[in-house]
Amino acid sequence: MPTTHETPQKSRFPSWATSFGHQIIASLILGIALGYVALALGGDAKNNPNWLMATLDAVGTSYVTLLKAAVIPLVFTAVVASISNLSQVTNAARLAVNTLIWFAITAFFAVSIGIVLGLLVQPGVGAEVSASGSTSARGSWTAFLTRIIPSNFLGLEVTTKTTDSGITSSVSFNVLQMLVISGAIGIAALKVGDAAKPFIDIVKSALAIIQKVLWWIIRLAPLGTIGLIGHAVYAYGWTSMGSLVKFIAALYAGLLLVFLVVYPLIVKLNGLSVKQYFSGVWPAVQLGFVSRSSMGTMPITEAVTERNLGVPRAYASFAVPLGSTTKMDGCASVYPALAAIFVAQFYGVHLDISQYLLIILVSVLGSAATAGTTGAIVMLTLTLSTVGLPLDGVGLLLAIDPIIDMGRTALNVAGQALVPTIVSKREGILSAEIYNAPRSANGFVPQDLVEAAQSKLIRGEDTSPSSAKVTAAS
Repeated sequence: MPTTHETPQKSRFPSWATSFGHQIIASLILGIALGYVALALGGDAKNNPNWLMATLDAVGTSYVTLLKAAVIPLVFTAVVASISNLSQVTNAARLAVNTLIWFAITAFFAVSIGIVLGLLVQPGVGAEVSASGSTSARGSWTAFLTRIIPSNFLGLEVTTKTTDSGITSSVSFNVLQMLVISGAIGIAALKVGDAAKPFIDIVKSALAIIQKVLWWIIRLAPLGTIGLIGHAVYAYGWTSMGSLVKFIAALYAGLLLVFLVVYPLIVKLNGLSVKQYFSGVWPAVQLGFVSRSSMGTMPITEAVTERNLGVPRAYASFAVPLGSTTKMDGCASVYPALAAIFVAQFYGVHLDISQYLLIILVSVLGSAATAGTTGAIVMLTLTLSTVGLPLDGVGLLLAIDPIIDMGRTALNVAGQALVPTIVSKREGILSAEIYNAPRSANGFVPQDLVEAAQSKLIRGEDTSPSSAKVTAAS
C-alpha cells in the first residue's frame, strides 16, 4: 500500500497571537485603555456606574466567581488522592509529618521576607484612600483557631445581613474546615485499605476531571484580566495605580529572595548541589510562570521531582499533589504578608505587633487553605479578615493578579519540588545518582538512567552523593 503523508495544517494566526503570555499582556493593556474610557464617560463607580463600568465590573467579578467555585472540589479531591498514595510508601506517617514540617519551615521564611519588605518598601503609603465604607471584619487569634474546627461536613458557613430591603443570607465554604475534613477522610481511607479502593478510584477520576475544567477556566484569564484591571483604573484612579506598581516591584523582589537565597541555602545545608536543584526544577518553574496554575503544572512538577531530583515515585506521588494544594510560598506566604501590609498602608490602618504575628500564623498554618489556581484569593481574603483589614483590598489587588501570579506560581512549584527532595535526602531515600546526573536537551535526566538508578535504590545499593558524582562525571 502506498504511504500517505499528512501535511500539518498551518495555523491561521501567528504564534505570538496564540501565546497565552502575550494574550495576558494584551489584556492588561486593553483593560487599562477601557478603564480610561470608562472614566471619560463619567458616572460614579459605586452609586451610578456607566454601562462600560458596569460591564467591566461584571466580567471581572464573574471570572473571580468561577475561580472560587473550583476551590472546594479541588481541595477535597487533591488532598484525599494524595494521602491515599501513602499506601505505597514505607514509613508513611513519618514521611507525611516531616513533609508538613518542612512545608511550615519554608513558609515561615517566605512570610518573614514578605513582612520585612512591606515595612521597608511601604508600597501602600501615599495612596490616601479612606477606609470608610470599606468592608472589613475584625479578627483575632481565637477566631482563627476556632474556625479550623469543622462545623458541618462540607464546611459551610451562612452569613446573614440586614439591609434596607430586608434580611439577606449568603452561603460560603470555609476552606480551612474543608481541608481538615478532606485530611480526615483521606487518612480514614488509608486505614480502611482495600475496602476504600473504589472510593479512592472515584476521587482520583474526579480530580482529573476538575483539573481539566480548571484549565478551561485558566484559559479565560485574559477576559477576566480586562475586567479586573479596567475596574481598578476607574475605581481607584491613576494616582492609586502608582502604589500598585510599587507593590508589584516589592513582591517580585520578595519572590526572588526566596527562590535565589532561601531555597539554595536550604539545599546547600542539606548537602545537595544548588546547581543541580535549579537545573532539575527549571522545566516546572518555566511552565508554572506561563500557566499560572500549580495544579496545571503538577504533572511536570511531579516528573522533575522524580526524574531530575531523585525522589522515589511512591513518595513524590503523595508530596507533590499535596503541595499543589497546600504548599504555596508565593501565593500563601510572601504574597498575603506583603499584601496585608500594603492594604493597611493603602487605607491608612495601623497594625500593631500582635497583628504582624497573626499574619505569620495565618500564612504558615493557613497556607493549607490554598488551592492550585485560587490560592492567592483564598489566602488574601483569609489574611485580611483575620487581621481585620478592609476586604475591598481583595478587589484592588485582583486587578494586577495576572502580572504577579506568574512569579508567585513559579515560586510555588519550585517549593513543591524542593520539600520532597529535602525530606527524601534526610530520610536516606533520595537517589543521588539521579539528582547529580546531567540533564538532556529536553531538561530531564534520560529515562534509562532514571530506571537504572531506581532499581539500585530498590536493591539498597550505594547511591551516596560521592559515588553518584563519579557516575555522573564518567
